[in-house]
Amino acid sequence: RRKVDSEGRRFQDRWKVEYFFTEIENHCVCLICQETVAVYKEFNVKRHYQSRHSTYDKLTGHDRSEKLKQLEAVLIECVMKMVENICPEKKQEFANICLARNTVARRIEEISSDIKRQLTSKGVDFDFFSIACDESTDLSDTAQLLIFMRGVDDEMNVTEELLDLQSLTDQTRGKDLFVSVSSAIDDMKLPWNKVTGIITDGAPAMVGERSGLSTLICNKVIEEGGKAIKLHCIIHQQVLCAKHLKYDHVMKPVLKTINFIRSKALCHRQFKQFLLDIQAEYEDVLYHNDVRWLSRGSALQRFYSLRKEIGEFLETKGQPMRELSDPIWLADLGFLVDITKHLNVLNTSLQGKDAAVNQLYSHLKAFGTKLQLFIRQLSQTQPNTIHFSALQEIMNSFPQDNISAQTSRYAADIASLAGEFKRRFQDFAAIEKEISLFSSPFSVDPEDAPDQLQLELIELHCDSELRSRHQQLSLVNFYRQLDKRRFQEIRTLAKKMLSLFGSTYMCEKTFSAMNFNKNRVRTRLSDSHLRDILRIKT
Repeated sequence: RRKVDSEGRRFQDRWKVEYFFTEIENHCVCLICQETVAVYKEFNVKRHYQSRHSTYDKLTGHDRSEKLKQLEAVLIECVMKMVENICPEKKQEFANICLARNTVARRIEEISSDIKRQLTSKGVDFDFFSIACDESTDLSDTAQLLIFMRGVDDEMNVTEELLDLQSLTDQTRGKDLFVSVSSAIDDMKLPWNKVTGIITDGAPAMVGERSGLSTLICNKVIEEGGKAIKLHCIIHQQVLCAKHLKYDHVMKPVLKTINFIRSKALCHRQFKQFLLDIQAEYEDVLYHNDVRWLSRGSALQRFYSLRKEIGEFLETKGQPMRELSDPIWLADLGFLVDITKHLNVLNTSLQGKDAAVNQLYSHLKAFGTKLQLFIRQLSQTQPNTIHFSALQEIMNSFPQDNISAQTSRYAADIASLAGEFKRRFQDFAAIEKEISLFSSPFSVDPEDAPDQLQLELIELHCDSELRSRHQQLSLVNFYRQLDKRRFQEIRTLAKKMLSLFGSTYMCEKTFSAMNFNKNRVRTRLSDSHLRDILRIKT
């Protein structure tokens, strides 16, 4: 005789929408009449629905989904009232019970859909918007293209949200990425002529002159009657500039020593115990990861702080590090620690959500000015190392070795670094006038401004009340309060500049969330569910 339990029948999630059934404690329950069907069999469920509740067939699409939510809410309410009367002390436990296995997944889908509906509603009011794109491969070898949008409406309200996550299972050429981005923009019904710019990580498929994503996007915008600019992420460029100072004669011995200590479990344990016994400032050295933005500076700083302890430990292991007794090498180490510390400070200041392009560019210009100061101070006959504390400490520790003679070489290295910064940030330098006009409109000569802004800029300069507001209010609030008719062109410029991304920081942050959620034990997470999770996360 056939046994139903041995057939492995399970509740199908689609029955909820199709027949208004749900699963409660391994029972198939009708949400309309609360009757139970004995067997998990679609024929039985369908027969019950058609014979008793066929009037619900007139509900379709969104109306049917809303009705399902109402019926589930009624069921929960009935259960909670019953619990209040029978065992009120168990009320919270019952409130935490899910109706079915996939309830959490369904709720995530609903929240994601609601966020998308809100974004679509806001997108209608955008005067301008830009996009940020970055591509990475997840643990299942699927290429995931993140597309963020930054839009500005007529009231200067800025919205920065995930537009879409496009999964690519084939090639990731520029034209393939363009098809995905076009699909995301068209799906949101966003007009192409309102795109002001695109920012990417600088990969060849992104920035190719002929068929790169940025080029294809800008060409599409021109065809639709708009104008967009291409930008390379300011953080990525800063990291590339930082790698200009190689100092391999310092980095290789440092990394070799760190790997020697940490690569073998016994040696690593003994080193940590050694630091604990002598009550050292830190408990361990740090691994260097070339991909992580701040890793180089952090690893060098920790090695420098523990250099004496490391030297003593290596002596006990019969692996002395001769460089630690060389004053010139130590001076180079100190200089590299200090300059990477300054670079890390810059990198940290460039990170963060909702950062306007003028704010990021001001950090960059400030760092350029700092580099010129460092060059002048280190080039003096009596070098000033006030901003290089590690180098200064080494010079004080070895006064007889005349390490100050090396400072001219350090000044030349900083000059080379400054040249690399100037060479790399040509895309931001190309819009420097627009950035200055947006951030400091009262300091720009009207004759140097674009023709369509000159008359309005003169009006602005001659209005003492507006000058006072500019000093007192934030930049966004200042432009928000400008008269829309009197300063139409200036407001248009402000909206365009506010809509621009300065970095792909949000893409990088979201990729970290992606790797956390789609990890080694969750590689079967579907692309649609991953998209919903990341939409909520951001």
